[in-house]
Amino acid sequence: MDSIKQNVKAILGIDDDLQDQVITILINNTQSHLKLWLKKHAGLDEIPAELTFIIEEMTINRFQKLGSEGMKSEAIEGRSVTYREDDFKSYLSILEPYIPKQDGSGKVMFF
Repeated sequence: MDSIKQNVKAILGIDDDLQDQVITILINNTQSHLKLWLKKHAGLDEIPAELTFIIEEMTINRFQKLGSEGMKSEAIEGRSVTYREDDFKSYLSILEPYIPKQDGSGKVMFF
């Protein structure tokens, strides 16, 4: 998790440790959210290492939304921002290969 935190801080331009507690909480929440999503949709109990970047990107997005939780859009001095309700929607094409495919076969029962 330390490498994730360091990457998040580097991208956000944070050079001190003042935000570490908040960033750690956001990382933990994002990991938990992704684990639940993968368990529900893909039957996985762990996050594959190659998906770590999603944790970093979602943590950054959530950090940038602090104070704006629950908003769908925000406008400040002519700048407008619209927030997504489903954080995983933009990653769906990446996550889809982890979802088991249904073979379409089933049982036919005659009575």
